[in-house]
Amino acid sequence: MNSITLLQPDDWHAHLRDGLALKRTVPDLAKQFARAICMPNLVPPVKTVEEALAYRERILAHVPEGNNFDPRMVLYFTDHTSPDEVRKIKESEHVNAIKLYPAGATTNSNNGVSDIRKVYAVIEQLEEHQVPLLLHGEVTHNHVDIFDREKRFLDEVLSPLLKQFPKLKVVLEHITTSDAAHFVLEQDRNVAATITPQHLLFNRNDMLVGGIKPYFYCLPILKRQTHQTTLLEVATSGNPKFFLGTDSAPHAQNAKENACGCAGCYSAPNAIELYAQAFDQVGKLERLEGFASHFGADFYGLPRNTSTITLVKEDNLVPESFDYLDNQKIIPLHAGKTLQWRKV
Repeated sequence: MNSITLLQPDDWHAHLRDGLALKRTVPDLAKQFARAICMPNLVPPVKTVEEALAYRERILAHVPEGNNFDPRMVLYFTDHTSPDEVRKIKESEHVNAIKLYPAGATTNSNNGVSDIRKVYAVIEQLEEHQVPLLLHGEVTHNHVDIFDREKRFLDEVLSPLLKQFPKLKVVLEHITTSDAAHFVLEQDRNVAATITPQHLLFNRNDMLVGGIKPYFYCLPILKRQTHQTTLLEVATSGNPKFFLGTDSAPHAQNAKENACGCAGCYSAPNAIELYAQAFDQVGKLERLEGFASHFGADFYGLPRNTSTITLVKEDNLVPESFDYLDNQKIIPLHAGKTLQWRKV
């Protein structure tokens, strides 16, 4: 197969940041996707529908002319989120979900939920109104090994949560382990998962062998190859519980290349080509459209896109860097390497 035409894909997990960063991040994402779930972990975080809609306007101001990119907004779940905010999400045309970060789990997550039991009253409203709860699925206890934090979250947080709220609509975001994949498979249709391109294409050897490679460092961290293999199996299976979410996370070069570098892979500029490469490597390119263009929209109860994109099989050199912020650079995922697919 030398070309493939898909319904325009969507990204159901992306970080755009704010302010000057939007000049870079919004056009990069809008060239790839029709819609994106825009993460709320700004400083300060996006905690109300009103704040989300204001953030959406800041994003729209950077959408290239003639592009119909539609940012879909998310609230940041805190210990102080009001149950009434759930009703406002349900009534909003542009706000689609609420995101729960365990406090301290990732970039700008210190305002996250400290104990999920404290917010059961809000979760009860999420279940009643069928508003999706998006989860960064890791525990944050210092004594828990970083490679075990996803499995511990499933056992200690998500399993009890779903027993208490069995109809709760949940997206377990950026899953990285066979444990998470099997957990999602075992649940009802109200539980789904997103998978990033880096967790399909790479494993922890790529990050650690032959020297530490900071541009593979993200959270949740890359796992061993056996987990990567399982993620590829479920992503390319045609099961609608798994869909595209890049978790594209921009950090300037000097924030990645230092003694305490930031977590995040910037995949937005070549995201669909990265996914195409992963699907093609296992001979499942025909399954890409469902994963990228159907299943996420269906889960969120939104119409599928009607426009299409075409990918052709030809060498596609990923740039070494892009301009970012004031006189800084950002290094994309797979920088300086050649992909086998190009969006035309």
